[in-house]
Amino acid sequence: MSRAGPTQARSMPTWRYALGMFGLSIPINTVRVTTLLFYVDILGLDVRAYGAVMAVYAVIDAIDNPVLGHLSDRTRSRWGRRRPWLVVGSVLLAAAFVGYFFVPSTVDGLALVAWFAVFAILTEAADSMYAANYNALLPELFPAEHERAGANSLRQAFQLLAFAIALAATPFLTTSLFGSDDSPDGFRTTALLYAGIALVALLFMALGVREDPARVVEDHSGFITGARTILRNPHFWLVGVATACYLVPLAFVLAGVQLYVKYSLGLPVAYSLWLIGSSIAIAAAGLPAWTALVRRRGAPFAWRLAYMFLAAGFVPFYFADSLIQAVLGLGVVAIGWSGLLATNDLIQARVLDEDVRRHGQHREGLFLSAFGIFSRLTGATAGIGLGSLGFLFGYYSGAEPGPDPGLAFRVAVAVYPFVIALVGVVLSLLIRIPDAGVHQPAAHAPQLTR
Repeated sequence: MSRAGPTQARSMPTWRYALGMFGLSIPINTVRVTTLLFYVDILGLDVRAYGAVMAVYAVIDAIDNPVLGHLSDRTRSRWGRRRPWLVVGSVLLAAAFVGYFFVPSTVDGLALVAWFAVFAILTEAADSMYAANYNALLPELFPAEHERAGANSLRQAFQLLAFAIALAATPFLTTSLFGSDDSPDGFRTTALLYAGIALVALLFMALGVREDPARVVEDHSGFITGARTILRNPHFWLVGVATACYLVPLAFVLAGVQLYVKYSLGLPVAYSLWLIGSSIAIAAAGLPAWTALVRRRGAPFAWRLAYMFLAAGFVPFYFADSLIQAVLGLGVVAIGWSGLLATNDLIQARVLDEDVRRHGQHREGLFLSAFGIFSRLTGATAGIGLGSLGFLFGYYSGAEPGPDPGLAFRVAVAVYPFVIALVGVVLSLLIRIPDAGVHQPAAHAPQLTR
Protein backbone atom coordinates (compact mmCIF):
# COMPACT_ATOMS: atom_id res chain seq x y z
CA MET A 1 0.00 0.00 0.00
CA SER A 2 1.34 3.45 -0.87
CA ARG A 3 1.96 5.90 1.92
CA ALA A 4 -0.16 9.01 2.01
CA GLY A 5 -1.17 11.81 4.30
CA PRO A 6 -4.30 11.92 6.37
CA THR A 7 -6.33 13.33 3.51
CA GLN A 8 -6.21 9.97 1.74
CA ALA A 9 -8.39 8.45 4.45
CA ARG A 10 -11.10 10.97 3.61
CA SER A 11 -11.01 10.86 -0.17
CA MET A 12 -14.29 8.91 -0.21
CA PRO A 13 -17.26 11.28 -0.66
CA THR A 14 -19.59 11.41 2.34
CA TRP A 15 -22.54 10.24 0.25
CA ARG A 16 -20.66 7.15 -0.90
CA TYR A 17 -19.82 6.21 2.67
CA ALA A 18 -23.43 6.80 3.71
CA LEU A 19 -24.70 4.60 0.87
CA GLY A 20 -23.31 1.57 2.72
CA MET A 21 -26.00 2.02 5.37
CA PHE A 22 -28.63 1.83 2.63
CA GLY A 23 -27.41 -1.57 1.48
CA LEU A 24 -26.98 -2.86 5.02
CA SER A 25 -30.46 -1.84 6.18
CA ILE A 26 -32.54 -3.45 3.43
CA PRO A 27 -31.93 -7.15 4.17
CA ILE A 28 -31.48 -7.10 7.93
CA ASN A 29 -34.57 -5.01 8.65
CA THR A 30 -36.66 -7.02 6.20
CA VAL A 31 -35.72 -10.10 8.21
CA ARG A 32 -36.61 -8.44 11.50
CA VAL A 33 -39.97 -7.07 10.41
CA THR A 34 -41.23 -10.15 8.55
CA THR A 35 -40.01 -13.10 10.64
CA LEU A 36 -43.14 -13.42 12.78
CA LEU A 37 -45.45 -13.12 9.80
CA PHE A 38 -43.41 -15.37 7.50
CA TYR A 39 -42.15 -18.10 9.83
CA VAL A 40 -44.73 -18.08 12.64
CA ASP A 41 -48.02 -16.97 11.09
CA ILE A 42 -47.59 -18.42 7.55
CA LEU A 43 -45.20 -21.37 7.90
CA GLY A 44 -46.41 -22.34 11.39
CA LEU A 45 -43.17 -22.10 13.37
CA ASP A 46 -44.01 -22.23 17.10
CA VAL A 47 -43.38 -18.82 18.69
CA ARG A 48 -41.56 -20.59 21.55
CA ALA A 49 -39.07 -22.01 19.05
CA TYR A 50 -38.67 -18.54 17.60
CA GLY A 51 -37.78 -17.14 21.03
CA ALA A 52 -35.37 -20.01 21.75
CA VAL A 53 -33.51 -19.58 18.46
CA MET A 54 -33.11 -15.85 19.02
CA ALA A 55 -31.73 -16.48 22.51
CA VAL A 56 -29.16 -18.98 21.17
CA TYR A 57 -28.22 -16.53 18.44
CA ALA A 58 -27.55 -13.82 21.04
CA VAL A 59 -24.92 -16.00 22.69
CA ILE A 60 -23.19 -16.73 19.37
CA ASP A 61 -23.35 -13.10 18.32
CA ALA A 62 -21.96 -11.91 21.63
CA ILE A 63 -18.84 -13.92 20.79
CA ASP A 64 -18.42 -13.24 17.09
CA ASN A 65 -18.98 -9.45 17.17
CA PRO A 66 -15.88 -8.44 19.17
CA VAL A 67 -13.80 -11.19 17.56
CA LEU A 68 -14.64 -9.88 14.09
CA GLY A 69 -13.89 -6.32 15.21
CA HIS A 70 -10.51 -7.31 16.65
CA LEU A 71 -9.56 -9.29 13.54
CA SER A 72 -10.46 -6.28 11.43
CA ASP A 73 -8.30 -3.96 13.57
CA ARG A 74 -5.32 -6.31 13.11
CA THR A 75 -5.81 -7.07 9.42
CA ARG A 76 -2.87 -6.06 7.23
CA SER A 77 -3.37 -6.14 3.46
CA ARG A 78 -2.69 -4.05 0.39
CA TRP A 79 -6.40 -3.09 0.48
CA GLY A 80 -6.34 -1.91 4.12
CA ARG A 81 -7.97 -3.27 7.26
CA ARG A 82 -11.66 -2.87 6.49
CA ARG A 83 -12.17 -3.35 2.75
CA PRO A 84 -11.53 -7.14 2.52
CA TRP A 85 -14.08 -7.77 5.28
CA LEU A 86 -16.59 -5.42 3.68
CA VAL A 87 -16.41 -7.18 0.32
CA VAL A 88 -16.75 -10.68 1.80
CA GLY A 89 -19.53 -9.54 4.13
CA SER A 90 -21.49 -8.06 1.21
CA VAL A 91 -21.62 -11.34 -0.70
CA LEU A 92 -22.36 -13.48 2.37
CA LEU A 93 -25.19 -11.20 3.49
CA ALA A 94 -26.93 -11.26 0.11
CA ALA A 95 -26.65 -15.07 -0.15
CA ALA A 96 -27.85 -15.76 3.41
CA PHE A 97 -30.74 -13.34 3.02
CA VAL A 98 -32.04 -15.17 -0.06
CA GLY A 99 -31.70 -18.55 1.68
CA TYR A 100 -33.66 -17.24 4.67
CA PHE A 101 -36.83 -16.91 2.59
CA PHE A 102 -36.36 -19.84 0.20
CA VAL A 103 -37.75 -22.45 2.59
CA PRO A 104 -38.65 -25.66 0.69
CA SER A 105 -42.34 -26.54 0.88
CA THR A 106 -41.46 -29.95 2.38
CA VAL A 107 -39.72 -28.43 5.41
CA ASP A 108 -41.77 -28.40 8.62
CA GLY A 109 -41.55 -29.30 12.31
CA LEU A 110 -38.00 -29.59 13.63
CA ALA A 111 -36.62 -29.20 10.11
CA LEU A 112 -38.30 -25.78 9.89
CA VAL A 113 -36.79 -24.79 13.24
CA ALA A 114 -33.35 -25.87 11.98
CA TRP A 115 -33.73 -23.98 8.68
CA PHE A 116 -34.79 -20.85 10.53
CA ALA A 117 -31.92 -21.15 13.01
CA VAL A 118 -29.21 -21.71 10.39
CA PHE A 119 -30.20 -18.87 8.08
CA ALA A 120 -31.06 -16.44 10.89
CA ILE A 121 -27.58 -16.94 12.33
CA LEU A 122 -25.87 -16.74 8.93
CA THR A 123 -27.72 -13.57 7.99
CA GLU A 124 -26.96 -11.85 11.28
CA ALA A 125 -23.30 -13.02 11.23
CA ALA A 126 -22.79 -11.57 7.74
CA ASP A 127 -24.49 -8.38 8.86
CA SER A 128 -22.13 -8.25 11.86
CA MET A 129 -19.09 -8.70 9.61
CA TYR A 130 -20.06 -5.80 7.39
CA ALA A 131 -21.40 -3.53 10.13
CA ALA A 132 -18.32 -3.93 12.38
CA ASN A 133 -16.06 -2.63 9.63
CA TYR A 134 -18.47 -0.06 8.26
CA ASN A 135 -19.13 1.56 11.65
CA ALA A 136 -15.41 1.56 12.49
CA LEU A 137 -14.83 3.91 9.56
CA LEU A 138 -17.02 6.74 10.94
CA PRO A 139 -14.62 8.07 13.63
CA GLU A 140 -11.63 7.52 11.31
CA LEU A 141 -13.01 9.32 8.28
CA PHE A 142 -14.76 12.07 10.28
CA PRO A 143 -12.69 12.97 13.39
CA ALA A 144 -14.54 16.16 14.44
CA GLU A 145 -18.04 15.92 15.95
CA HIS A 146 -19.62 18.47 13.58
CA GLU A 147 -18.29 16.39 10.64
CA ARG A 148 -19.50 13.18 12.25
CA ALA A 149 -22.92 14.74 12.82
CA GLY A 150 -23.28 15.53 9.12
CA ALA A 151 -21.97 12.16 7.92
CA ASN A 152 -24.05 10.27 10.46
CA SER A 153 -27.18 12.22 9.57
CA LEU A 154 -26.70 11.42 5.89
CA ARG A 155 -26.14 7.70 6.49
CA GLN A 156 -29.19 7.59 8.76
CA ALA A 157 -31.20 9.26 6.00
CA PHE A 158 -30.07 6.44 3.70
CA GLN A 159 -31.08 3.97 6.39
CA LEU A 160 -34.55 5.50 6.54
CA LEU A 161 -34.80 5.33 2.76
CA ALA A 162 -33.96 1.64 3.06
CA PHE A 163 -36.62 1.32 5.75
CA ALA A 164 -39.14 2.86 3.40
CA ILE A 165 -38.25 0.35 0.69
CA ALA A 166 -37.54 -2.75 2.79
CA LEU A 167 -40.07 -2.32 5.57
CA ALA A 168 -42.95 -0.15 4.42
CA ALA A 169 -43.10 -1.63 0.92
CA THR A 170 -42.51 -5.24 2.01
CA PRO A 171 -46.08 -5.97 3.23
CA PHE A 172 -47.46 -4.78 -0.12
CA LEU A 173 -44.86 -6.63 -2.21
CA THR A 174 -45.06 -9.91 -0.28
CA THR A 175 -48.78 -10.16 0.42
CA SER A 176 -50.34 -8.22 -2.47
CA LEU A 177 -48.13 -7.73 -5.54
CA PHE A 178 -46.06 -10.95 -5.54
CA GLY A 179 -48.10 -13.15 -3.18
CA SER A 180 -50.96 -13.28 -0.68
CA ASP A 181 -51.51 -13.06 3.09
CA ASP A 182 -51.11 -16.83 3.57
CA SER A 183 -48.51 -17.69 0.90
CA PRO A 184 -44.68 -17.65 1.08
CA ASP A 185 -44.25 -17.08 -2.67
CA GLY A 186 -44.20 -13.29 -2.47
CA PHE A 187 -41.40 -13.37 0.08
CA ARG A 188 -39.10 -15.30 -2.26
CA THR A 189 -39.48 -12.86 -5.14
CA THR A 190 -39.06 -9.90 -2.81
CA ALA A 191 -35.93 -11.45 -1.27
CA LEU A 192 -34.26 -11.78 -4.69
CA LEU A 193 -35.11 -8.17 -5.52
CA TYR A 194 -33.82 -6.79 -2.24
CA ALA A 195 -30.66 -8.93 -2.27
CA GLY A 196 -29.67 -7.54 -5.68
CA ILE A 197 -30.21 -3.93 -4.59
CA ALA A 198 -28.32 -4.44 -1.33
CA LEU A 199 -25.35 -6.19 -2.95
CA VAL A 200 -24.79 -3.36 -5.44
CA ALA A 201 -24.92 -0.69 -2.72
CA LEU A 202 -22.68 -2.60 -0.30
CA LEU A 203 -19.99 -3.36 -2.86
CA PHE A 204 -20.03 0.16 -4.27
CA MET A 205 -19.28 1.57 -0.81
CA ALA A 206 -16.72 -1.12 0.05
CA LEU A 207 -14.68 -0.73 -3.12
CA GLY A 208 -14.32 3.02 -2.55
CA VAL A 209 -12.80 2.80 0.95
CA ARG A 210 -9.42 4.50 1.39
CA GLU A 211 -8.08 4.22 4.93
CA ASP A 212 -5.55 6.24 6.91
CA PRO A 213 -2.21 4.46 6.27
CA ALA A 214 -0.90 5.44 9.73
CA ARG A 215 -3.65 3.43 11.39
CA VAL A 216 -3.08 0.41 9.19
CA VAL A 217 0.49 0.01 10.46
CA GLU A 218 -0.31 0.93 14.07
CA ASP A 219 0.67 -1.69 16.65
CA HIS A 220 -2.30 -3.09 18.60
CA SER A 221 -2.61 -4.88 21.89
CA GLY A 222 -3.88 -8.45 21.93
CA PHE A 223 -7.53 -9.37 21.97
CA ILE A 224 -7.63 -10.25 25.68
CA THR A 225 -5.86 -7.05 26.69
CA GLY A 226 -8.09 -4.90 24.49
CA ALA A 227 -11.28 -6.64 25.61
CA ARG A 228 -10.28 -6.30 29.27
CA THR A 229 -9.67 -2.59 28.83
CA ILE A 230 -13.07 -2.09 27.22
CA LEU A 231 -14.93 -4.16 29.80
CA ARG A 232 -13.36 -2.12 32.60
CA ASN A 233 -14.60 1.14 31.05
CA PRO A 234 -17.82 2.17 32.88
CA HIS A 235 -18.95 4.30 29.92
CA PHE A 236 -18.97 1.17 27.76
CA TRP A 237 -21.56 -0.46 30.02
CA LEU A 238 -23.67 2.62 30.69
CA VAL A 239 -23.87 3.82 27.10
CA GLY A 240 -24.23 0.25 25.84
CA VAL A 241 -27.23 -0.50 28.06
CA ALA A 242 -28.76 2.87 27.15
CA THR A 243 -28.32 1.99 23.48
CA ALA A 244 -30.17 -1.27 24.03
CA CYS A 245 -32.98 0.68 25.70
CA TYR A 246 -33.61 2.50 22.44
CA LEU A 247 -33.08 -0.41 20.05
CA VAL A 248 -35.06 -3.08 21.91
CA PRO A 249 -38.34 -1.09 21.82
CA LEU A 250 -37.90 -0.56 18.09
CA ALA A 251 -37.18 -4.28 17.64
CA PHE A 252 -40.49 -5.09 19.34
CA VAL A 253 -42.33 -2.70 17.01
CA LEU A 254 -40.62 -3.97 13.86
CA ALA A 255 -41.19 -7.61 14.75
CA GLY A 256 -44.81 -7.23 15.82
CA VAL A 257 -46.28 -4.33 13.86
CA GLN A 258 -47.80 -6.43 11.08
CA LEU A 259 -49.62 -8.67 13.57
CA TYR A 260 -50.57 -5.58 15.62
CA VAL A 261 -52.29 -4.25 12.51
CA LYS A 262 -53.89 -7.63 11.82
CA TYR A 263 -55.09 -8.51 15.32
CA SER A 264 -55.15 -5.29 17.41
CA LEU A 265 -56.53 -2.94 14.74
CA GLY A 266 -58.42 -5.62 12.80
CA LEU A 267 -57.03 -4.44 9.45
CA PRO A 268 -55.30 -6.23 6.54
CA VAL A 269 -51.56 -6.74 7.01
CA ALA A 270 -50.84 -4.51 4.00
CA TYR A 271 -52.12 -1.53 6.03
CA SER A 272 -48.94 -1.69 8.06
CA LEU A 273 -47.40 0.02 5.01
CA TRP A 274 -49.06 3.27 6.08
CA LEU A 275 -48.12 2.87 9.71
CA ILE A 276 -44.46 2.14 9.05
CA GLY A 277 -44.21 4.50 6.10
CA SER A 278 -45.53 7.48 8.05
CA SER A 279 -43.09 6.80 10.89
CA ILE A 280 -40.17 6.64 8.48
CA ALA A 281 -41.26 9.91 6.86
CA ILE A 282 -41.46 11.62 10.28
CA ALA A 283 -38.05 10.27 11.33
CA ALA A 284 -36.45 11.35 8.04
CA ALA A 285 -37.99 14.83 8.22
CA GLY A 286 -36.66 15.25 11.75
CA LEU A 287 -33.02 14.40 11.00
CA PRO A 288 -31.95 17.91 9.86
CA ALA A 289 -33.52 19.47 12.96
CA TRP A 290 -31.83 16.99 15.30
CA THR A 291 -28.49 17.47 13.52
CA ALA A 292 -28.83 21.25 13.91
CA LEU A 293 -29.62 20.77 17.60
CA VAL A 294 -26.47 18.63 18.01
CA ARG A 295 -24.34 21.36 16.46
CA ARG A 296 -25.97 24.02 18.64
CA ARG A 297 -26.33 22.27 22.03
CA GLY A 298 -24.11 19.20 21.73
CA ALA A 299 -24.90 15.51 21.21
CA PRO A 300 -25.64 14.66 24.88
CA PHE A 301 -28.47 17.23 25.20
CA ALA A 302 -30.16 16.07 21.99
CA TRP A 303 -29.64 12.39 22.95
CA ARG A 304 -31.47 12.81 26.26
CA LEU A 305 -34.35 14.73 24.70
CA ALA A 306 -34.79 12.06 22.04
CA TYR A 307 -35.22 9.34 24.70
CA MET A 308 -38.09 11.32 26.23
CA PHE A 309 -39.96 11.48 22.92
CA LEU A 310 -39.34 7.77 22.31
CA ALA A 311 -40.86 6.67 25.63
CA ALA A 312 -43.80 9.09 25.52
CA GLY A 313 -45.05 7.91 22.14
CA PHE A 314 -45.77 4.35 23.27
CA VAL A 315 -48.62 5.52 25.54
CA PRO A 316 -50.99 6.72 22.79
CA PHE A 317 -49.81 3.84 20.57
CA TYR A 318 -51.15 1.34 23.12
CA PHE A 319 -54.59 2.97 23.31
CA ALA A 320 -55.01 3.43 19.54
CA ASP A 321 -58.07 1.72 18.06
CA SER A 322 -57.83 3.07 14.51
CA LEU A 323 -55.10 3.44 11.92
CA ILE A 324 -55.05 7.23 12.31
CA GLN A 325 -54.60 7.03 16.08
CA ALA A 326 -51.87 4.43 15.67
CA VAL A 327 -50.07 6.65 13.13
CA LEU A 328 -50.17 9.60 15.54
CA GLY A 329 -48.90 7.57 18.49
CA LEU A 330 -46.11 5.91 16.54
CA GLY A 331 -45.32 9.34 15.05
CA VAL A 332 -44.22 10.58 18.49
CA VAL A 333 -42.05 7.46 18.81
CA ALA A 334 -40.60 8.29 15.38
CA ILE A 335 -39.57 11.78 16.56
CA GLY A 336 -37.53 10.15 19.32
CA TRP A 337 -36.23 7.52 16.92
CA SER A 338 -35.03 10.29 14.59
CA GLY A 339 -33.18 11.99 17.42
CA LEU A 340 -31.50 8.78 18.50
CA LEU A 341 -30.47 8.01 14.94
CA ALA A 342 -28.81 11.42 14.82
CA THR A 343 -27.09 11.20 18.21
CA ASN A 344 -26.46 7.68 19.51
CA ASP A 345 -23.49 6.92 17.23
CA LEU A 346 -22.00 10.28 18.24
CA ILE A 347 -22.26 9.36 21.91
CA GLN A 348 -20.52 6.03 21.25
CA ALA A 349 -17.83 7.86 19.24
CA ARG A 350 -17.19 10.11 22.25
CA VAL A 351 -16.59 7.04 24.40
CA LEU A 352 -14.18 5.76 21.75
CA ASP A 353 -12.41 9.13 21.64
CA GLU A 354 -11.92 8.99 25.38
CA ASP A 355 -10.39 5.51 25.03
CA VAL A 356 -7.91 6.84 22.43
CA ARG A 357 -6.98 9.76 24.71
CA ARG A 358 -6.38 7.41 27.65
CA HIS A 359 -4.64 4.51 25.91
CA GLY A 360 -3.25 5.92 22.65
CA GLN A 361 -4.67 3.14 20.43
CA HIS A 362 -7.25 3.24 17.63
CA ARG A 363 -9.30 0.07 18.11
CA GLU A 364 -12.51 1.17 16.44
CA GLY A 365 -13.36 -2.31 15.18
CA LEU A 366 -13.10 -4.03 18.56
CA PHE A 367 -14.69 -1.22 20.57
CA LEU A 368 -17.66 -0.57 18.28
CA SER A 369 -18.20 -4.30 17.80
CA ALA A 370 -18.31 -4.64 21.57
CA PHE A 371 -20.96 -1.93 21.57
CA GLY A 372 -22.62 -3.98 18.85
CA ILE A 373 -23.26 -6.75 21.36
CA PHE A 374 -25.89 -4.55 22.98
CA SER A 375 -27.43 -3.91 19.56
CA ARG A 376 -27.43 -7.60 18.69
CA LEU A 377 -29.12 -8.49 21.96
CA THR A 378 -32.16 -6.55 20.80
CA GLY A 379 -33.36 -9.39 18.58
CA ALA A 380 -32.96 -11.92 21.38
CA THR A 381 -34.72 -9.68 23.89
CA ALA A 382 -37.59 -9.05 21.53
CA GLY A 383 -37.70 -12.76 20.70
CA ILE A 384 -37.98 -13.72 24.38
CA GLY A 385 -40.61 -11.02 24.93
CA LEU A 386 -42.66 -12.20 21.97
CA GLY A 387 -42.22 -15.77 23.13
CA SER A 388 -43.90 -14.76 26.40
CA LEU A 389 -47.11 -14.07 24.49
CA GLY A 390 -47.70 -17.82 24.54
CA PHE A 391 -47.99 -18.36 28.28
CA LEU A 392 -49.40 -14.88 28.97
CA PHE A 393 -52.05 -14.68 26.24
CA GLY A 394 -52.15 -18.08 24.57
CA TYR A 395 -50.72 -16.83 21.25
CA TYR A 396 -48.41 -19.51 19.84
CA SER A 397 -48.84 -19.13 16.06
CA GLY A 398 -51.35 -18.17 13.41
CA ALA A 399 -52.95 -21.59 13.88
CA GLU A 400 -53.13 -21.05 17.68
CA PRO A 401 -53.73 -17.32 18.18
CA GLY A 402 -55.28 -17.63 21.65
CA PRO A 403 -58.42 -15.91 22.97
CA ASP A 404 -57.24 -12.28 22.55
CA PRO A 405 -54.34 -11.85 20.09
CA GLY A 406 -55.24 -8.16 19.79
CA LEU A 407 -54.34 -7.49 23.43
CA ALA A 408 -51.27 -9.70 23.10
CA PHE A 409 -49.79 -7.56 20.36
CA ARG A 410 -50.74 -4.28 22.05
CA VAL A 411 -48.59 -5.42 24.96
CA ALA A 412 -45.82 -6.59 22.59
CA VAL A 413 -45.48 -3.36 20.61
CA ALA A 414 -46.39 -0.77 23.27
CA VAL A 415 -46.15 -1.93 26.90
CA TYR A 416 -42.85 -3.81 26.70
CA PRO A 417 -41.22 -1.03 24.62
CA PHE A 418 -42.49 1.73 26.96
CA VAL A 419 -40.99 0.14 30.06
CA ILE A 420 -37.61 -0.40 28.38
CA ALA A 421 -37.52 3.09 26.84
CA LEU A 422 -38.28 4.58 30.26
CA VAL A 423 -35.16 2.89 31.61
CA GLY A 424 -33.27 4.54 28.73
CA VAL A 425 -34.58 7.96 29.77
CA VAL A 426 -33.31 7.48 33.32
CA LEU A 427 -29.91 6.21 32.19
CA SER A 428 -29.41 9.06 29.72
CA LEU A 429 -29.99 11.59 32.51
CA LEU A 430 -27.53 9.89 34.86
CA ILE A 431 -24.60 9.28 32.47
CA ARG A 432 -21.86 11.90 32.23
CA ILE A 433 -20.78 11.82 28.57
CA PRO A 434 -17.07 12.31 27.66
CA ASP A 435 -15.88 15.09 25.36
CA ALA A 436 -15.54 14.53 21.63
CA GLY A 437 -12.17 14.35 19.84
CA VAL A 438 -9.04 12.25 20.24
CA HIS A 439 -7.10 15.21 21.66
CA GLN A 440 -7.68 16.41 25.20
CA PRO A 441 -9.85 19.57 25.07
CA ALA A 442 -8.34 22.79 26.28
CA ALA A 443 -9.22 23.87 29.79
CA HIS A 444 -11.08 26.93 28.53
CA ALA A 445 -13.08 25.06 25.89
CA PRO A 446 -16.88 25.17 26.35
CA GLN A 447 -18.30 22.00 27.88
CA LEU A 448 -21.39 20.51 26.28
CA THR A 449 -21.41 17.19 28.09
CA ARG A 450 -24.09 17.94 30.64
